Amino acid sequence: MAGYEAQKAEFDELGIALYAAAVDDPDKTREVAKDLSFPVAHGVTREDADRIGAWWDGRRDFIQPSEFILDGRGRVLSATYSTGPVGRLDAGDALALVKILAARRKQKEEQKQ
Repeated sequence: MAGYEAQKAEFDELGIALYAAAVDDPDKTREVAKDLSFPVAHGVTREDADRIGAWWDGRRDFIQPSEFILDGRGRVLSATYSTGPVGRLDAGDALALVKILAARRKQKEEQKQ
């Protein structure tokens, strides 16, 4: 999450809101999120993981990384799911993808005119 915090100003310039969630209790989540300027929810459950199609590690009892880029209407534009500690969506990659999607949208709007 620190990577997203480091690039938050760029996300803000594009009008992108950042949110995170964790399985931790409120106290642990506050500790993890103390240096973040975006909201971090707590208490993610296995049921929550099932709702979004994420992989729940039953052996260690927590959700594996699941990242989403949503449009302004809540539609999923990109989803990244991991089954282990490797495979998270890097903040720089997320920022690049958002810029690509915005450029495509702008190009389509210009073609309609």
